[in-house]
Amino acid sequence: MASMSLLLSCQFLQKSFGMRTLFKDFSLSVFAKDRIGLIGPNGSGKSTLLKILAGIEKPDQGLLSPRKGLVVGFVPQECEFAHLSPQQVLINAAPKDLPVYEKERLAEMWLSKLGFKGDEPAADLLSGGWKKRLGIASVLILSPDVLLLDEPTNHLDLEGILWLEKFLAREAPTYLLVSHDRYFLQNATNRIIEISPAYPKGMFAIDGSYAKFLLQKEIFLEGQIQQEKSLATKARRETEWLRAGVKARTTKSQSRIDEAHQILKEHKELGRRNKEVRAKLEFTSSERETRKLLVAKNLSMTVGDKTLFSHLDFTLSPGVRLGLMGPNGSGKTTLLRLLNGEIEQTQGTLKRADDLKVVYFDQHRMKLPLETTLRDALSPKGDYVSFRGQEVHVNGWCKRFLFSPDLLDLPIKKLSGGERARIAIAHLMLMPADVLLLDEPTNDLDIPTLEILEDSLLDFPGAIALITHDRCMLDRVCNSILALGNPNETPLFSDFSQWQAAQKAPPKPKEEKKAEASPRPKGKLSYLEKKEYEEIEGKILKHEGEVQAFNLLLLDPKVAEDPARLSELCASIALTETQIERLYIRWEILEKKLNDLS
Repeated sequence: MASMSLLLSCQFLQKSFGMRTLFKDFSLSVFAKDRIGLIGPNGSGKSTLLKILAGIEKPDQGLLSPRKGLVVGFVPQECEFAHLSPQQVLINAAPKDLPVYEKERLAEMWLSKLGFKGDEPAADLLSGGWKKRLGIASVLILSPDVLLLDEPTNHLDLEGILWLEKFLAREAPTYLLVSHDRYFLQNATNRIIEISPAYPKGMFAIDGSYAKFLLQKEIFLEGQIQQEKSLATKARRETEWLRAGVKARTTKSQSRIDEAHQILKEHKELGRRNKEVRAKLEFTSSERETRKLLVAKNLSMTVGDKTLFSHLDFTLSPGVRLGLMGPNGSGKTTLLRLLNGEIEQTQGTLKRADDLKVVYFDQHRMKLPLETTLRDALSPKGDYVSFRGQEVHVNGWCKRFLFSPDLLDLPIKKLSGGERARIAIAHLMLMPADVLLLDEPTNDLDIPTLEILEDSLLDFPGAIALITHDRCMLDRVCNSILALGNPNETPLFSDFSQWQAAQKAPPKPKEEKKAEASPRPKGKLSYLEKKEYEEIEGKILKHEGEVQAFNLLLLDPKVAEDPARLSELCASIALTETQIERLYIRWEILEKKLNDLS
């Protein structure tokens, strides 16, 4: 680190809203080529910290020290624009001192880099994912030294997230981002910082991958628990000594009293930090034993002149957890609404079990007035909610979702997006269900809550149909994947890994097209080239299998503890991925030569 250039630092930052302290004594240094992932529970102040670093908000206390002339770019969670073309948005965002032709050139360049084709609607009419891309472009056009990104994967489909990982690696050498997407953190960062009251000074930081961070965090917290246990004996002894009284009020005994109080204070502080509080999420099942809850046969859906999907066949039975995948606009939400009975299919049948109880989680969630208090949002019918046949007081119910009873009269407009998401899940849990239909339930949830949500879904005995771009949740929860996006082909996969392998498989040579080609003479491959061409697909698949195996090894705690082995593995992955890239390039050259005129 010492040899790297220091771009930005802050010391002893503190920020509060009313009686609520987000963080205090927070210090951070950002060096050139840092790719920092900032994580932490909802409401811990991550977004506020980014705004302070960007100069948008002021800290209550502390010092911010940017390098002289430093340009900081900030991309917020929600990117909103006026009714202008994407090109005009970028021209307006470009440095003011540039001539018009240079602004236009830069705008065209960044639009191209971010995948815009020039036929998009006005910026305010773009989808959330394309607004996010335009927001990133409007910051990068200023050539920032440090890029700050708040939840950059929000509104992006899986294709967009994978694109963003590669784009940041190529175009943004130094950035600090807030994200709850665990696979994205693993692939896009080289340093992790967690803000949490579980740590001394409220933060824990390591250099390295997210997988390495998880290992180091576990070791640290286990050590902290052992420290508390060790101090417990001392604290008990000091308490007994203090109760017995001090016979002589000498300077020595006063010093002994101060020491005893210090030990008790440290023990209490360790106990507070080690008290892990996690949201308790449990869905209420109707416990129906019917094997076939929802059966889809030859299901097709056309909207206007666009066919979203056709000839779908699947059955939702107890224990089936179906993940719906595909790019934005491929019909995922439409399919959920169809399963919910809100709309009718164009073709096919959808048979529901008698008296089927379906609970639907809308990605846009409840539209509660922002002035609604937390109390009314969690318990709209009085001081009690009925959960699994039992009456639960609102004080206990709010604690279940990590809210202090002291906050019950707070309007929900003062809560973070993740805290509002927990309110929506609280409503969902009160409804008995045979089938859960979940449309993007992970948006805004922090990582501990995501893990609890995954555990709850795994424990739910009914059927689940789930839309999420969180690859970790898809991988962990779903035992069936339905891939939308091609109306003529909607394959089912047994799990996320099988779907992922199918995406990486190289395209098969199009024999039919070759048979239909014109009788003009083709270019010929030499004997060795033909042999190379025939073997190349197998080599690519072999190397991709090796990369997958290497990535699995990275998650092994023993490997993470061994820096030499870790470095060796990372080097092997980089080398193998380079070989794969070369094979693809060579394959294209040989295929072109095969099809060119002689």
